[in-house]
Amino acid sequence: MSGNNSSEIDEGLYSRQLYVLGVEAMKRMGASNVLIVGLKGLGCEIAKNVVLAGVKSVTLYDPSPVEISDLSSQFFLHQEDIGQPRAQVSAPRLAELNQYVPVSVLDKEMTPEVIASYKCVVVTDIPQQQKLEISEAARKNNVCFISTELRGLFGYTFNDFGSEFVVIDATGEEPLSGMVANIEQSADGVVTCLDETRHGLEDGQLVTFSEVQGMTELNGCEPRKVTVLGPYTFSIGDTTGLSEYKRGGLFKQVKVPVTQNFKSFKEALESPEFFISDFAKFDRPGQLHVGFQALHQFAAANGGKMPRPGNDADAKEVIRLAHAINDAWSQKTELDDKLLQQLASQATGDLSPMVAVFGGLVAQEVLKACTGKFSPINNFMYFDALECLPVGFAPSEADLAPTGSRYDGQIAVFGRSFQNKLANFREFLVGSGAIGCEMLKNWAMMGLGSGAQGVIHVTDMDTIEKSNLNRQFLFRPADVGQLKSDTAARAVVKMNPELQGKIVTHQDRMGADTEAVYNDDFFESLDGVTNALDNVDARRYMDSRCVYYRKPLLESGTLGTKGNTQVVIPHLTESYGASRDPQEKQIPICTLKNFPNAIEHTIQWARDLFEGLFVQPAESVNAYLSTPDYMEKTFATVGDSVKIETLQKIRDFLVTDKPLAFGDCVAWARRVFEELYNNAIQQLLFNFPKDSVTASGQPFWSPPKRAPDAVAFDPKNEQHVAFIVAAANLHAFNYGLKGSRDREQIRRMAMAVQVPAFKPKEGVKIQVNENEENASISADEGQLAQLMASLPDPSAFAGVRLEPADFEKDDDSNFHIDFITAASNLRAANYGITIADRFRTKQIAGKIIPAIATTTSLVTGLVCLELYKIVGSASADGQTQRKLEDYKNGFINLALPFFGFSEPIPPARTECNGKEYTQWDTFDYGHNLTLGELMADFKKQHKLEITMISSGTSMLYASFYAKKKAEERRAMKASEAIEAVTKEAIPAHVKWVTLEACCEDEDEEDVEVPSIRVKIRD
Repeated sequence: MSGNNSSEIDEGLYSRQLYVLGVEAMKRMGASNVLIVGLKGLGCEIAKNVVLAGVKSVTLYDPSPVEISDLSSQFFLHQEDIGQPRAQVSAPRLAELNQYVPVSVLDKEMTPEVIASYKCVVVTDIPQQQKLEISEAARKNNVCFISTELRGLFGYTFNDFGSEFVVIDATGEEPLSGMVANIEQSADGVVTCLDETRHGLEDGQLVTFSEVQGMTELNGCEPRKVTVLGPYTFSIGDTTGLSEYKRGGLFKQVKVPVTQNFKSFKEALESPEFFISDFAKFDRPGQLHVGFQALHQFAAANGGKMPRPGNDADAKEVIRLAHAINDAWSQKTELDDKLLQQLASQATGDLSPMVAVFGGLVAQEVLKACTGKFSPINNFMYFDALECLPVGFAPSEADLAPTGSRYDGQIAVFGRSFQNKLANFREFLVGSGAIGCEMLKNWAMMGLGSGAQGVIHVTDMDTIEKSNLNRQFLFRPADVGQLKSDTAARAVVKMNPELQGKIVTHQDRMGADTEAVYNDDFFESLDGVTNALDNVDARRYMDSRCVYYRKPLLESGTLGTKGNTQVVIPHLTESYGASRDPQEKQIPICTLKNFPNAIEHTIQWARDLFEGLFVQPAESVNAYLSTPDYMEKTFATVGDSVKIETLQKIRDFLVTDKPLAFGDCVAWARRVFEELYNNAIQQLLFNFPKDSVTASGQPFWSPPKRAPDAVAFDPKNEQHVAFIVAAANLHAFNYGLKGSRDREQIRRMAMAVQVPAFKPKEGVKIQVNENEENASISADEGQLAQLMASLPDPSAFAGVRLEPADFEKDDDSNFHIDFITAASNLRAANYGITIADRFRTKQIAGKIIPAIATTTSLVTGLVCLELYKIVGSASADGQTQRKLEDYKNGFINLALPFFGFSEPIPPARTECNGKEYTQWDTFDYGHNLTLGELMADFKKQHKLEITMISSGTSMLYASFYAKKKAEERRAMKASEAIEAVTKEAIPAHVKWVTLEACCEDEDEEDVEVPSIRVKIRD
């Protein structure tokens, strides 16, 4: 979307964000000008996220010169920029993020007239009086105003969006809908949902109806307010004046705009309302509200300078000012002087993780101001992360004092010795996509791994695509096609040259097949692992490696405006894999094949059809032509129906339907259309006429079943032609024939195809319920033999191969999504289901995960706060360890907004002979002992009799072995036994092997014991 004039949206760039915001919100954003005041770390992070999002323009104001301390969190400033105006230096670097968003510098005073030209103004790092002046000018001119500020591990944000701000969509969630089983004709009008499907509605929400039979007055009615009676029932008010309900019907939630009233900044300072960011700190917001005002009074009295880190005199003055402010406040609160002392000490602190948290949060509030999409924070939100301070932290003023380095903002909070720990930390980042890019940027600002012993390993096998550029901000258009890990590493080294030579990039997928690369030596050299992955299987694998090597793991993920973080600490918390999300509900096969009732069903059917027409047949043909003894090898373990289907496809694609020119492909597509949308539906209605009833006398075509209608091909219908165009071109692609985009020519060719009239067949079995046996093709040996005989000799096709159309959702020129959209919508037309546009179809068929840079920024900030805790997890003398309650798992939803933090769950414990063990525990042996020595040690140390020993799927020893075999195995070393049983050498990179043992106690009761690790080589 061009920031200036064009209303066209670049779907290739914004595709993932479009699924978060929607087209209308994106267009409103594209008409919005934003002013950001203050270009230290926080202002730059907000600007970065807003530019990536795609507003009309971003203007920067900060004429102050760059200082060395700015480099603590401002990732677009370099050493050579010191002394130059911050905004002037930052603007061209921010402009590189999005070609559609002009970034300029405001070089005049911020008068009310200037402010009036913006949709939203964000102020950071300026005196309180100036904030008040800008806020008043913004309010008078109906400009949304945001004030935000960070002081070390403390921060706040404030919104004033005016007295009549309209929220168009409070949550961004899809409107709820469902099928109706019954509607009472009563004063309450109780609606019951079909098949005990939870409706998900809340009191006060609005619904309307369609397809109701009998009580037809509800169809398309004015929205009716809901009162929830239970998970499957709700009331819509008096229905006594309506006709009697017969059957059927759909309800759908209706979203209505909500008008919100905001207080001005001046009013809110005196009478604030607090959005609670952490319910464990319910008493903090009021105190911090007073504390931040005290800091500004201190600065006003000291030439604009904040209190010095760790300076007792400055802290006492801030505390005095805070008490004076509180005593005069109408909402006087109880103050904790220790909290205020920390706030004063950290006032010059500037931390990249806090910048990321607030930069993501505030940027999303800017987008809300521009679009009315999602619910804004109304008034103040305060947040602190004091639990990040190192265990036993008691720094001197000298330890916190500036050193003249780029890390002074971090040293002001954590001290020099902690900075040294960070620099020499050794971390492994798995993935360098959206989360990975943000993580590397934060680590570069923190100085993680920059010391003599420090290192950052990063792996990602993917290359950069255009759609990545909207969120993965380390990449530029010129980087498309380059490796992500290499490109990201180069980008952050520019941000912090001290990381030169400290980032080791890899391009390997994490899995069992790369354990020679990521071996014992590799993991043992690490201090921790951070996942930046997008699939559960890879996460579980990395989690298992961290449990095995006892390494802390930081885990996170995003889904649109939602995000979560999880911290995994050896022996202290459960692992990521210890709990599992419920499995995604699968669509029943009979629903997909014959009885769809929702657009999701038809899209999945079309996606399966794509595979069945353009992928599987080509693969089967290639296998037939290239595999000797194809029949014997392929059909050894499959049923007759699979054999028949496969052989028919091979015959059709090699003989019957093999095209010689593109016109043949069009004819084939026209015949496929007829079979799918006319013949199959006629057969279904022949088996089950619209007036048919079940054995119980109920209409067969009762909800959730929808009675279909056959569709006759209409060359004037663009949806019909779209199917022919896409199908014909994909069929041509399979054969390497040249396709065509000439719709008129294809339309004429399709009209010329002669299609025989269809006559339904007797005896065709159609699966009605999931528990019925699936209708399948039956065949006798004669039919199979006849089919085999009809296949051509592979030798006649030497060198011939078909090209499977491997599904690719992000290439708009390949007809893949075009076909699925047309096929799905034609199926929907058969069943009277509301169709979906190409955009919606692409999301469902491509299983696209909605994503936006704001959520990614915030989530990585929370992860890095947990990293602080891991680095500072023990006191200097090592005697005190961080407690479980200091760590936090986070759950956020920027749309609502919602912040939830919970203490990690401790690991499950099992007992063995009076001792407790968790998944983190193993019995470790530092030498390659024999199985007999292992058994003797278990007998001596644990009073347990080992009855069986295994390694992986191989049994090494069992008590029921013959005497000679048992003695031979007991005499073998662990490595020898493994190699003897598996008949394979243990790879040279493996230093430790894992054994599992079955044991009995002295009462011959089975006892569960931890795994056993044996070191077989140094």
